[in-house]
Amino acid sequence: MEADQHELYENAKSRVTQKKFLFYHLVLLLIGSVFLFIANKWLSFYPEKDWWTWAVTIWVFIFIFHSIKFFIINKFMDKNWERHQIDKLIIQQTKKIEVLKMNQNKAKTSEE
Repeated sequence: MEADQHELYENAKSRVTQKKFLFYHLVLLLIGSVFLFIANKWLSFYPEKDWWTWAVTIWVFIFIFHSIKFFIINKFMDKNWERHQIDKLIIQQTKKIEVLKMNQNKAKTSEE
């Protein structure tokens, strides 16, 4: 396998793993929500309050953030984005080093 194909394979594999964990999270959310409802209502675990709705609401918000990370953030901030940012920082650093060297050379020539 060529390097480019291997990189594409690794990116696809990473994306599939992320999608798998998102689906696991969804299934766990659904099963957990049913369990929390049953614990609150049928098993009479603090039945005077509907605490299960708050727990499920918080869990849904966490799932929404997980989904946003998967569907939006990871699409835009992938390996190409990382490479672009690294290249941009390297260019900035080399420019700063060149300026420092030029200033150092000017200081040496002015001393002489």
